[in-house]
Amino acid sequence: MTETSGPLAGVRVIELAGIGPGPFCGMLLADLGAEVIRVDRPSPATPVPQRNDVTSRGKRRVVVDLKHPRGAEVVLRLVAASDALIEGYRPGVAERLGVGPADCLARNPALVYGRMTGWGQDGPLAASAGHDVAYIAVTGALHAIGRAGGPPQVPVNYLGDFGGGSLFLALGLVAGVLAARASGRGRVVDAAIVDGAAALQAMTYGLMADGAWTDARGANLLDTGAPFYDVYETADGRHMAVGALEPQFFAAFTGILFAPEGVPADLPAQHERARWPELRSRFAARFAQRSQEEWAKAFSGTDACAAPVRTMTEAPGDPHLAARGTYVTVDGVVQPAPAPRFGDGEPGAAIGALPAGRIAPAGAHTRAVLSGLGFADADELIAAGAAQQT
Repeated sequence: MTETSGPLAGVRVIELAGIGPGPFCGMLLADLGAEVIRVDRPSPATPVPQRNDVTSRGKRRVVVDLKHPRGAEVVLRLVAASDALIEGYRPGVAERLGVGPADCLARNPALVYGRMTGWGQDGPLAASAGHDVAYIAVTGALHAIGRAGGPPQVPVNYLGDFGGGSLFLALGLVAGVLAARASGRGRVVDAAIVDGAAALQAMTYGLMADGAWTDARGANLLDTGAPFYDVYETADGRHMAVGALEPQFFAAFTGILFAPEGVPADLPAQHERARWPELRSRFAARFAQRSQEEWAKAFSGTDACAAPVRTMTEAPGDPHLAARGTYVTVDGVVQPAPAPRFGDGEPGAAIGALPAGRIAPAGAHTRAVLSGLGFADADELIAAGAAQQT
């Protein structure tokens, strides 16, 4: 095992290459110090440029041809020396390739086998193709995003793939490894994006049960229904985000927004719902008088809960994020730093066997990984085409 630091140092994870949530889960574990060995296919499954695939950072990468007669055996031998596995195929595919849960747990009874899918391992849609937007659609999460009178708004693929998928799979794997180290028994983790996306709505389902949330889009406290939880256009066509929910924060917000003249005496009260359209209109008119940067300076460091809406290009230069080192640049690639941070204030970990943030090409470590794990026939497997060295 390679030497790593971080809370997951000493944990080895095999990641069967895929796209989206599986690789991101592997990145999270590698960022926290796990040794993640990504098993790539001989030919990439997608045209995503591998050189700048940030989700591959910190992973050692081998290429194995699972369609080769000896390919599955290579993976099973890797599994025998590992703690967990990430697999993101459609239900039944891993079994047909000879690397399903039964095959892997037979080699390593303490293995935690993580399965990443959209629909899950069972149910009417389990065998169907899908993408993030469909998964969050059926859970109600997509319906809740958007303005009153408008259509649902697609939140990139953050909510389903990464929020409902990767994070829940990572949590399940860590929990499984903890249990396996105590009991010696592995298990299968069925991480379905539909399940995770549904779980993310726990608070709003509770609010709905209390009568404090409605299914109508753009009519609630946190979905742009309230004028003090919304975004507003500034004089230069940019935007400011406002989240002044609590009364003391609302007071701080309006005090700055209407400075130096002072808060108008006839301004509608915060929770005077009948006058929310008027309150929104007056907020919009005020924001339109100054540029985003002017408003950002006015609100910075206050309890007004207002912030400029940065672009992805601008975010790394935000003064607060820059001070924290929230983004890093490695080999010319701007990327988020590992998260969360631990007691010493530093990001998660040294990343795998590589310098932090480095992205290796597929097959870069095939010979080294196989030899390091005791494969006396590493060169033979490579020569036969079961594995490939880049």
